Amino acid sequence: MLRSLYSAVSGMKAHQSQLDVIGNNIANVNTFGFKSSRGRFSDVFYQTLQNATGGSATMGGTNASQIGYGTQLAGIDLDMSRSAFQSTNRGLDVAIAGEGFFQVQDSDGNIFYTRAGALQIDPNSGNLTDANGYTVLGVSGDPLGKAPGSNKIHLDIPSQQAAKAVKTETINGIRYTLTSEKATTDANVSVNFVVDDTLPDGADAVVKDTEMNTGSLTVRVNAKSVFSSLSDLMDKVNTAITQANGGKEYPTGKLSLTAVPDGGLFPAGGLTGAEILGYNFDVVPGELTLSADDAATNGVFGSMLPKTVSSVPKFTAEGDVTFNAKYIKATADTKAAWEITATVVKGGDTRTFVGRIDESSTAANSVLLKESPVKPGEETGQYIEMKHEGFTKLSDEWLKDHAGADIGTATMTSKGTSTVTASQDSKELGLGQKGFVLEGGTAGGTLSSSQVGVSILANGIVEVNHPDKGKIQVGRIDLATFENPYGLEEVGNSYFQQTANSGNAKLCQAGTNGSGALKSSALEMSNVDISSEFSDMIVTQRGFQANSRIITVSDTILEELVNLKR
Repeated sequence: MLRSLYSAVSGMKAHQSQLDVIGNNIANVNTFGFKSSRGRFSDVFYQTLQNATGGSATMGGTNASQIGYGTQLAGIDLDMSRSAFQSTNRGLDVAIAGEGFFQVQDSDGNIFYTRAGALQIDPNSGNLTDANGYTVLGVSGDPLGKAPGSNKIHLDIPSQQAAKAVKTETINGIRYTLTSEKATTDANVSVNFVVDDTLPDGADAVVKDTEMNTGSLTVRVNAKSVFSSLSDLMDKVNTAITQANGGKEYPTGKLSLTAVPDGGLFPAGGLTGAEILGYNFDVVPGELTLSADDAATNGVFGSMLPKTVSSVPKFTAEGDVTFNAKYIKATADTKAAWEITATVVKGGDTRTFVGRIDESSTAANSVLLKESPVKPGEETGQYIEMKHEGFTKLSDEWLKDHAGADIGTATMTSKGTSTVTASQDSKELGLGQKGFVLEGGTAGGTLSSSQVGVSILANGIVEVNHPDKGKIQVGRIDLATFENPYGLEEVGNSYFQQTANSGNAKLCQAGTNGSGALKSSALEMSNVDISSEFSDMIVTQRGFQANSRIITVSDTILEELVNLKR
């Protein structure tokens, strides 16, 4: 009678333990790197009431008759299956996309293993640690050629060299570089150059105190002042900056400006502030200046005035200019016209430019006198453009001095000798087109991890972006694998420790020897399946309830037995 009671008690104990396992699983449903467990039952032992007998020629055998004594929790098994990743957008969060464990070490030198990769950098030691402060293990320094290890990962970031603040801007094909004198982060300022035609004579460069602060300054350059070089300009700019700063040196120190290429930027007479800062890079047309006699009679032939010379193609003729006009009679195929010829002479070099104004040109207009013939080596299409008042006006001007004569043989010559200059490339440097935002200035020294951008690659390599050396490798996270990971022992904080049944840890680089690659900015979630846990909880509850009913029924039978005495 008592056997059923004790069997039911063992069942209730076993189901209570199973409920404890389920409760722990559900409690850790949101614990990163957690691995769920399951309870495993087995029967205990039996009382044999009758042994089994073998059969004979005349009688068959009989089976054993046994009564069991309940159940027991035979074991609690780990479920080491991988879970999904949760994206965190934090570079030092790392998940293992496959087999393997991170190695961490406590202050006593004990090594634990975990799948929770919420890492951080200890500001005091410079070691890579997990969220509990345990040091992550692997390889320190440049990992090239180093075997997987279990050493503390110390991020030894090289010091930064001192550097001046600098900015290079390309303007009209010239690379201008503005550099600070001092190597300091305070020199990382914005510098703007503006042309100012309101500054008084003698004030070559001015900085207003309202246009200067610790982060930026505006330099006003006199439009009319002449500078012989970039060094001459910057000497006066630096003087203006110091004066605006109350006589104290600005955080940048003296600024220097260089150009590559620098040849031919400044002509012998220097450049004005307007030319240095201006940014009209088109060809500047040459200028045709009429003789005093022609200017006094409303232009060449009494009506023609200069307009411009060609920029594209660039007009290269220069010197003294005389104009001639010849009347061309109409033919069956052509209209009557005045043929205008401009002859440019300089030394022994003579070039002619020809154009026509025919009788269809009845209103004021302009005419292109194109070079003909084209001088060898010169670009075709160069011209002088002249304004005129029409074919009739030219004819009338000739007839005023030749009344009654036959215009068919008419010619005219300019009254004096005019001058023309060649078109020139723009002298403007364009420094007012862009501001210079100085950067990279630093006093150097030690660098913190936040200054170099620590990242963890798929193969476990820890990489930093050094301001001097670029991307460098400063360590490597190595993983541990086990022959029997189910034999690991849980010790809390999502840690496991090695046991005799798990086998020794085998170290490897992430992504090799069957281990998974690392995925940064992600953490492995708990592998607890809520639906399965609730189902198991219902089954466990019913099992516990059924065992309790056995105790109730057994108690009732014992009560009946006791009542037989009455």
